[in-house]
Amino acid sequence: MNSERTRFYRDKINGKIMGVCAGIADYTGVDVLWVRLGAIALTFMGMGFIPLAYLAVGIFAAKKPQHLYTDRLEQKFWQGVRQSPTRTAREVRARFRDIDRRLAEVESFYVSSNPRLSAEIERLR
Repeated sequence: MNSERTRFYRDKINGKIMGVCAGIADYTGVDVLWVRLGAIALTFMGMGFIPLAYLAVGIFAAKKPQHLYTDRLEQKFWQGVRQSPTRTAREVRARFRDIDRRLAEVESFYVSSNPRLSAEIERLR
């Protein structure tokens, strides 16, 4: 998982101050509003290190590249990869199995409904 799409980035485009909360939201797939509210709530609950951590991440984290995602569907896919690579791989394998099954059905239908093609295939075997 060394792809640039699986790294954490600050999201200055969707961010308010330094883009840290927007980056966390993009990385985890959680709505940015909940990330911001969580950061504010933790700060007021006595977690004094939250603003310092926010500042440190804002300074040291890289900005999100403009070309990272081509569309919303690709963004959702990569968020799923970051959250659970095993589940995403399982889903991709299931999609390929479904495509293979549907292709076999089309092939079976076409071959069975075309006796000339079926005879030609049998002759080649």
